[in-house]
Amino acid sequence: MIWHFIDSGLNTGTYNMQFDLELANKCSNNEAFFRIYGWDPYCISIGANQSFNDVNLEKTHRNGIDVVKRPTGGRAILHAEELTYSVILPLNYSYSPRELYHKISNALIKGLKLYNSYLTLVELENSQPDFLNLLKEPAGTLCFASTAKDEVKFNGKKLIGSAQRKLNNSILQHGSILCSPVHRMLTDYINCDLTTKNNLSFELKEKTTDIETILHEKTDYNKLKKCLAKGFEIHWQINFEESVKNYR
Repeated sequence: MIWHFIDSGLNTGTYNMQFDLELANKCSNNEAFFRIYGWDPYCISIGANQSFNDVNLEKTHRNGIDVVKRPTGGRAILHAEELTYSVILPLNYSYSPRELYHKISNALIKGLKLYNSYLTLVELENSQPDFLNLLKEPAGTLCFASTAKDEVKFNGKKLIGSAQRKLNNSILQHGSILCSPVHRMLTDYINCDLTTKNNLSFELKEKTTDIETILHEKTDYNKLKKCLAKGFEIHWQINFEESVKNYR
């Protein structure tokens, strides 16, 4: 299996989602991809089955924030000061989708531990919420309002949110690694009444965390990228092909 590492830098929401889809469509039976990227401008992504009506599009346009639909499931996320990762593998790989999810999360944890020893306290969620009932609640609009099984958390709060989908002959998994509290601004752009908005803000504050808040220092994005790539190599016992800036 040939593993590619791609650091594609900062791009628009449309570019980032199309890039992941193109990698999934190009993925052959003997190659896999680990991609890291950011968002410029900030972008709200919504799940494949979520309505754009959940988002105040007039306000996002006025404030220069992209809005895009993800090919994966889940709910709304504000991609701001974070690193986003994607992993694309052929369906014939030796692990099931659930096993892949677990293995990818553990690789990300390894990278976080390399970044800072205090992050040895990160762990996997071991229970699964009742998503059918959750989606009926106001908090169901927000992806980070709950933590799914095998997602990464710190002191009980969600640090990395991930989603996965089968696409033709490949599996795409991508997710957000929160690096600052800016993601909480998402509630400013959700269409709901003031009481609900305040409740959603409380949910995000109580149920999420980020690297900056945990470590009380600004995130070194270049160091974090290198540590995540190295952690992935160590946990999967692989060697990436020479890093490239673009694969398109």
